[in-house]
Amino acid sequence: MQTRPLGKTGLELPILSYGASSLGQEFRSVKLEEALESVRVALDCGLNFIDTSPFYGRGMSEVLLGIALRDVPREQYLLCTKLGRYDLTHFDFSARRVVESVDVSLHRLGTDHVDVILCHDIEFVPMQQIVDETIPALRKIQQSGKVRFIGFSGYPQKIFRFICDQADVDCVLSYNQYTLQNTRFVDETVPYLKEKQIGVINAGPFSARLLTNAPLPAWLKEPEEVKLAARRAAKLCADHGVDIAQLALQFSCAHPDIATTIAGSASPANIRNWARWLAEPLDESLLRDVLAIFAPVKNIGHTEGLAENN
Repeated sequence: MQTRPLGKTGLELPILSYGASSLGQEFRSVKLEEALESVRVALDCGLNFIDTSPFYGRGMSEVLLGIALRDVPREQYLLCTKLGRYDLTHFDFSARRVVESVDVSLHRLGTDHVDVILCHDIEFVPMQQIVDETIPALRKIQQSGKVRFIGFSGYPQKIFRFICDQADVDCVLSYNQYTLQNTRFVDETVPYLKEKQIGVINAGPFSARLLTNAPLPAWLKEPEEVKLAARRAAKLCADHGVDIAQLALQFSCAHPDIATTIAGSASPANIRNWARWLAEPLDESLLRDVLAIFAPVKNIGHTEGLAENN
């Protein structure tokens, strides 16, 4: 698996990383053995940067991930977890909860440190708290060795400059905004992050199943015209004997300024497919045709969190 540097952290990440949100049954019911095998297959395929959160499955993802990694030497993988979001509407970025959350995550994951920790979905709270309280608390924990590098994640592009103009962070994560349909992360934000030498993580190359042939989740917020374009693009790919998910994954992983793209699944077969797809050349002609289908709805997204953070 090809690797790229994460900003100035010194970490070398695989261009495709494993997202453990599916272990928390965020998309469907998952069998225990299926979940454990997914982690093993991800590591076997070179996806040795693993992303999770206490929000995913309300703790289930971290617990199952900890079990799956129990007999794997710690130096063979890199771990990222998050803090601050614990349920759909439960957010707590206070310094006190930061300390508690890190310790709980370490216990669930069965390790004495995580390589990256991110403030999760900061657009749902007044963001000045992240600058004034949360990040300073994380820097103190960093000095203890429990976390190596710190950052934050979210959906609106506005959040990245708001935080990074005021605070020093090691890396950031944007999701669903560097895909076949939406490239706002690279268009608006990545050059700024690159100039500041902040590590760049992209998640959601399939945009919550939008760019796959799987059934769309009921909670998907994209407008109907975006969904219709995605179905047209999927049919075009199928007519060429290609799964649109392959094109989506290859596209998102190809950008040289993105250290890694995180994709999640509790299906070992999916993960093996991903590794195989990345070893195959990108069909540039098909890509042009698919991007033309998405052109009328390019960069159309939705509002997340507080209105002032969008």
